[in-house]
Amino acid sequence: MGVLDGQVAIVTGSARGIGRATAELLCEQGAKVLINDLDADVAQQTASEIAGDTAVYGGDLTREGACDELVATAVDAFGRLDIVVNNAGYTLDAPIHKMSDDQFQKMLDIHSIVPFRVCRAAAPHLREPAKQEREEGVEVFRKIVNVSSISGTMGNAGQANYSSAKNAVVGLTKTLAKEWGQFKINVNAVAFGYIETRLTASKEESNTMEIGGEKIQLGIPDQMRGMAAMLIPLGRPGTPEEAAGGIFYLCSPWSNYVHGQVLNVTGGQFVGMTT
Repeated sequence: MGVLDGQVAIVTGSARGIGRATAELLCEQGAKVLINDLDADVAQQTASEIAGDTAVYGGDLTREGACDELVATAVDAFGRLDIVVNNAGYTLDAPIHKMSDDQFQKMLDIHSIVPFRVCRAAAPHLREPAKQEREEGVEVFRKIVNVSSISGTMGNAGQANYSSAKNAVVGLTKTLAKEWGQFKINVNAVAFGYIETRLTASKEESNTMEIGGEKIQLGIPDQMRGMAAMLIPLGRPGTPEEAAGGIFYLCSPWSNYVHGQVLNVTGGQFVGMTT
């Protein structure tokens, strides 16, 4: 028996890293999970490797109509929707005086506009059942967890675009919490610090991803990676599994009275990689 038995979850960006660890944990706790990735083949492979009931939606969520298709895929596969985790994203780092309009806009698109569109598409599947339950005097909690970052809440040199987008997620979260609290839809965010993923791996030539035919360099300089022990009171970066634990808490019944909050999962770090 799992605490999420019978529930249906969407986890965006869930073929790798924090998203995959989250999908695995939700499945372990009984949820049926929609796996999503930019690369449909990778998403399908991940779904086949996770022990649990899964469906797959592959594709670029910034494409017009993609977020509606994502939600429809989950509802068509499982008949309902209970949990949404907006996790998909990547980085495009540069100092602001060298940052292009395109670099800034792409971070807003994936980190701010996509979560907005996913929540909007999910709205009828979360709100309508809740209206009926409210009339019947029954409390059933549903969950939205938006992934932010301490780069967004604290700022981080070289990430004006990413920081701005991740801070916008906090505003979206707090506003949606005020709008949807009446429907017992808990809306919260997690702000991650330094978690070991390909976004924080060494900035090497092989650490790239491709979007629309364009190669994107991922990672951070080794000098910055070496500062982790000094900046993080626990002395090391977090693992994807530890990050997923924070998300799971906000998806679980234990967070039913946690609403409109930002949970810091940072190992005690409360500044960016540079002060």
